[in-house]
Amino acid sequence: MNPNVATFLESSEKWQKELTQLRRIVLDCQLTEEIKWDCPCYTFKKNNVLMLGRFKDYCALSFFKGVLLNDANSVLISPGANSQSVRYIKFKSVSEIIELEQILKTYIYEAIEIEKAGLKVVKKLSSEVLFVEELQNKLNQDSEFKTAFESLTPGRQRAYNIYFSEAKQAKTRVLRIENYTQRILNRKGFNDCICGLSKRMPNCDGSHNNLNK
Repeated sequence: MNPNVATFLESSEKWQKELTQLRRIVLDCQLTEEIKWDCPCYTFKKNNVLMLGRFKDYCALSFFKGVLLNDANSVLISPGANSQSVRYIKFKSVSEIIELEQILKTYIYEAIEIEKAGLKVVKKLSSEVLFVEELQNKLNQDSEFKTAFESLTPGRQRAYNIYFSEAKQAKTRVLRIENYTQRILNRKGFNDCICGLSKRMPNCDGSHNNLNK
């Protein structure tokens, strides 16, 4: 048991009991516990297998290669239409977790077997990924924006596309694209640092919060 994960749980104002229950189940499966990306991450021989996450309306158990799992119980959810690898299960109560405990362990053991076998997710090329309609319209109508967007790595393009597509209403998707247009014109990815203070360049580590102190 990693003490940093205990600290993470203690700091959780919401979902503490649920995350603690998920942690117990995962540790029963003999995975190594770490903190990565500010969340509990579980590995097998240093390969990422799954993470625990806390969100406003639910907590979640996410499989890095969830798309390769045999989802016999139809419980896995895709983070977005263009997510090519990650799949997750969300929870809102301890009782839900307890009810699915054996299913969760089956999925976790299968994820471990995937790592043992060295299986990889074959990802589509960026050109094969369907962009959300509002983003595609922006690309078609704004040549400067299109040039900047296409200069980003496929991973950065997907991150933007996922964020834009998560909005349920078209007007919200358009607003998100407008809000991030300058960032894209500056050739910055969705998770890239734009303040220059990050200690984990090019990724943002939250150091910009110091500007408000």
